[in-house]
Amino acid sequence: MYKTRATTTFVLPGILFSVTLLLSACAATPENGSAETAVSDTSETQAAARESRNALERRSSAEAEAEPEIRESAPERYVVKKGDTLWDISAMFLQDPWYWPEIWLVNPEIENPHLIYPGDVLSIHYVDGQPHIMVDGGPRVRPTHRLSPEARVVERDEDISPISTLQSFMFRPQVLDEETLENAPYVLASQDERVIFGPGDRVYVRNAEDTEQYELYHIVRHDGMLIDPDTGEELGVATLPVGEAEIIEPGNVARADIRKGEREAIRGDRLVPYAEEQDRLFDIGRAPAGAEGTIISLFDAISQIGQLQAAIINRGERDGIENGHVFAAFTAGREVRDPISDRANDVVTLPEEEVGTVMVFQTFEKVSYVLVTEAERTLREGDKVRAP
Repeated sequence: MYKTRATTTFVLPGILFSVTLLLSACAATPENGSAETAVSDTSETQAAARESRNALERRSSAEAEAEPEIRESAPERYVVKKGDTLWDISAMFLQDPWYWPEIWLVNPEIENPHLIYPGDVLSIHYVDGQPHIMVDGGPRVRPTHRLSPEARVVERDEDISPISTLQSFMFRPQVLDEETLENAPYVLASQDERVIFGPGDRVYVRNAEDTEQYELYHIVRHDGMLIDPDTGEELGVATLPVGEAEIIEPGNVARADIRKGEREAIRGDRLVPYAEEQDRLFDIGRAPAGAEGTIISLFDAISQIGQLQAAIINRGERDGIENGHVFAAFTAGREVRDPISDRANDVVTLPEEEVGTVMVFQTFEKVSYVLVTEAERTLREGDKVRAP
């Protein structure tokens, strides 16, 4: 066994590498062999290594004189994408990617043009007939503007009514006379034994002979008779909106599908025809001078309401009330016993206090629904409303 060293030269673009190779060879030495054989073999190996090195040097010299060649399929412009490498892009533009450093044109606007980033736009330029590639577009070469907090004035569109900011809190209530509500079709049962129903459920509706197939109805719930506290007059039955139903098969016991739901439907809920919807785009203004009324019912509440909740007042269209009328709300003066008075059980009525404003958004003949737009404290049944 013997070893020898041979030096081989490799040429890369602009760089010369010399690599010393350790050559190993195994040879069977005759029993009567001599040292001359080993010396002869070593000389031949060194001669072959010199010839190989000379050939590589001649090839490297020829390659150094060659010029980088642009591929015919090279794009005129290319936008760097996430995941691209410099080698991939070099192979896209050049026949031999090793020539990349020789055709790269330094862009003075970029601190380090030899790094590529997603969004960089690469393009081919010719300088003195020689092809060059540079970054001439993308985020790094576009003019930049540093953002900072600043105030701006936006002119208000005069066509937009302030009511648009309140519409999401308004709904379509219905006040009906008691006879109409009693004679309306009502939810009897569902296809199973459940007692509450929602959108997508099929229900059976009784007293629906006069309905038509695919006709839509409001589902409402009896919420109490409205009584005028000043005169004792019955003003109508307030209802809670429950949802919408579509008649699938009319009849004394009709089949209907619940399409929409604001709350769960239950047995006994009534189906009433669609009422003509009042205009929701109205002007907001003061109620007529001298107009006043009383809160007689709270919508979907037990004892008190606050801002952006609804109530019913005992004044309606017959009293000249319109959508958009604004009232000031006052607390009803409480009665308290005076413990200091010389008279026994001396009761004093406290003065009223203004606590907010309400706006009419749905009128009926005898009553109106109002939305609390401002409130310093909660409102209750019996509180007064007056033109501000």
